[in-house]
Amino acid sequence: MTRSFLFVLGSARAGGNSERLARMAAEQLPTDVERHWISLAEHPLPDFVDRRHDSEYVRPPAGSAAALLLDATLAATDIVIVSPLYWYSLSAQTKRYLDHWSGWLRVPGADFRATMAERTLWGVTALAHRELEVADPLTGTLSNTAAYLKMRFGGLLLGNGSAPGDIARDPEAAARAKTFFTREAPLARFPFETPTR
Repeated sequence: MTRSFLFVLGSARAGGNSERLARMAAEQLPTDVERHWISLAEHPLPDFVDRRHDSEYVRPPAGSAAALLLDATLAATDIVIVSPLYWYSLSAQTKRYLDHWSGWLRVPGADFRATMAERTLWGVTALAHRELEVADPLTGTLSNTAAYLKMRFGGLLLGNGSAPGDIARDPEAAARAKTFFTREAPLARFPFETPTR
């Protein structure tokens, strides 16, 4: 299967530092790898409504942001969550996208869980701290999401930047971007799981 990367842009600012860092990393992908970019600001999702115990889930209506994102997510071999660090976690738009995964798991015919298994989830974020550990909650959200769906987790590419363009002044992030997508991504595990032998 040809690799196809879906970059889900979750910033409230177009062309922000997280997106610029993701584009640096994407430039290093082989030319035969497909790249698709979807901005959650341009395709806003409605708030997620949990219907698990009330009614059946249905496929989102054609032409809606939810249908576009569901189809793009299912078609990708690699999903890259591109979100700035907002209050030590994902942006609201990005969290809403992941909340919709809960509904997509139950959409008849989507086979979301089976399709996502062994695909790869990646993260790219810019933060305004020099201490990269402050992004640990964001990393935990993505790695646990991957573990729940039996996906691979490629890790989190971190860079420093607050004001527009700051990422250009982080040479360490630029260096990490050059090899970020070349790493072998292991199947994700919850931190409390005992590895099987």
